[in-house]
Amino acid sequence: MDGFLAALVVSFGVIFVAELGDKSQLMALAFATRYRTMPVLIGITVATTVVHLASVAIGHGLGATLPTGWISLLAGLAFLGFGAWTLRGDRLTEDDERRAARGGRSAVITVGVAFFLAELGDKTMLATITLATQYGWFGTWIGSTIGMVAADALAIVAGRLLGRKLPERTIRYGAATLFAVSGVWLIVDAVTQLR
Repeated sequence: MDGFLAALVVSFGVIFVAELGDKSQLMALAFATRYRTMPVLIGITVATTVVHLASVAIGHGLGATLPTGWISLLAGLAFLGFGAWTLRGDRLTEDDERRAARGGRSAVITVGVAFFLAELGDKTMLATITLATQYGWFGTWIGSTIGMVAADALAIVAGRLLGRKLPERTIRYGAATLFAVSGVWLIVDAVTQLR
């Protein structure tokens, strides 16, 4: 598979799964109850684009300076950690709920700022950094951004259509399993490279 396409597909899949059940997805649902769908999606897209661009810049810089075997090992361990983090689950804090409930002159700005702040240091940002150490920065950026926006759009649409909570436990276990499998795969790859 072409380098750009591989980065795009892998990043989309990993970030889409990472976002399922994440607090950002819960924020998307909360915002969707207050604002129309399109301004919420635009705010999420703008914030995600900026955060993930910074993430791939960090990851690409690390990838250019560190040996790939060690990067794979660290990435594998990070993905195992993301799996554990996903199992623990995310909840909206009171501060997150206040941000979601606060109105402003523009829903796009309100949602964008809230998502930007929520994503700094979040597992999807860390996963994007990790992916950018392994794959091309551009494909990783596009794939991770689309993956996150798609997962949040799914939450908004599903929440509006179903009118009830998604089966959070099933989503959490499935996402944690995918992270664990990816982590083990990266660790095996690292051990092969470091021999």
